[in-house]
Amino acid sequence: MNSPRVYQTEAIVLKRIKLGEADRILTLYTPNLGKIRAVAKGSRRTTSKLGGHVELLTHSQLMLARGRNLDIVTQAQTIDNFLALKDNLDKLSFGLYISELVDSFTPDHVDDRRLFNLLLDTLQQLSQDKDASSILRYFELRLLDYLGYRPQLRQCANCGSAIEPAVNSFSSRYGGVLCQDCSYHEPTARSLSLNALKVMRLWQNCNYATALRVRIDPKLASELEKVMREYIKFLLEKQLKSTEWLDKLKHDSSLQQRGNASTENRQQM
Repeated sequence: MNSPRVYQTEAIVLKRIKLGEADRILTLYTPNLGKIRAVAKGSRRTTSKLGGHVELLTHSQLMLARGRNLDIVTQAQTIDNFLALKDNLDKLSFGLYISELVDSFTPDHVDDRRLFNLLLDTLQQLSQDKDASSILRYFELRLLDYLGYRPQLRQCANCGSAIEPAVNSFSSRYGGVLCQDCSYHEPTARSLSLNALKVMRLWQNCNYATALRVRIDPKLASELEKVMREYIKFLLEKQLKSTEWLDKLKHDSSLQQRGNASTENRQQM
């Protein structure tokens, strides 16, 4: 039975690239079709009826017509444009990071409603004034879980022995935590504190509400970020472009905070 020529789907816009003088090619993540690519004709024109509905990180209802190479977006209606996220440079950078993660890890036309729901929920969480670092780490762990890269955190990823409640290590090559004995034979493994291990174990098996109740101090947040970033880089065999922007924003924010602190100290003298 032939597929209908015209169909509807919800979609979140992951990526856009220019095509010709007025069109764009969109990378979309959908609940029932997985990742698809489609052309939004004329969407770069200021008079376009599509333009605002197919912005990056926008959740929309789309009507598409099947094309020879790429399908064509014929109608679009915004469901949620996540303005609170897009109006804040830091939040926007986090949103672009998770969209690049999804785009990098997922093949075309492999549906996963759980992943669509996770992506949508994460954009909603980032739009609120919550701990962005915890949101990103939770998203990374659940994304990897859904895609078959769930890190082994309950027993040694090399020998299978029980993990002692102490400082162990995490190995991207072995895909999980290593016991202290195996850590000695894996020089690329990163030290993993007991608190970091506990948090990662919890986040593998809970919802956002539970995950965000955990208080994460800056030192622990930094440790979790480094562990997850190394693991993701190992799996993808590349560094995501969006991480460079994240690092730059973090560096600029740190410089600004030090500058503000210096100014306050001089005023108090």
